[in-house]
Amino acid sequence: MDDQSHQNNSTHKEMVHIELIIGRILQIGVIVAAVVMLFGLILLLAHSGNGGYPVGHQPTTIGAIIAGTVALKPYAVMMVGMFCLIMTPVLRVVVSIYAFYKEHDTLYVWITSIVLVILCVSFVIGHTV
Repeated sequence: MDDQSHQNNSTHKEMVHIELIIGRILQIGVIVAAVVMLFGLILLLAHSGNGGYPVGHQPTTIGAIIAGTVALKPYAVMMVGMFCLIMTPVLRVVVSIYAFYKEHDTLYVWITSIVLVILCVSFVIGHTV
């Protein structure tokens, strides 16, 4: 086997491995989010439908969500589950940047990096609006 075909074979194996990691990230992210949301729902039912906050108010800042989760407030716990669900595809984008870098595909590294920046900016803008 010459050096070029050996390099292509090892690159192919690494790409298959990265694709498996991406699939596993998506599976684990959804499962974790579902378990956390289910735990929040159980807390909500145990508190007779009281989410731990005044009617019409939910935790919206990271600090309030963390404090509410530590206090086992149902709405805060469910917000953590939503955060896990939202972060799952973001983590997939990060792993994709690495995969494209390993393939030496600079165009897709740039494109995917721009997508990641847009996602981060949208989180900041969405939080301030």
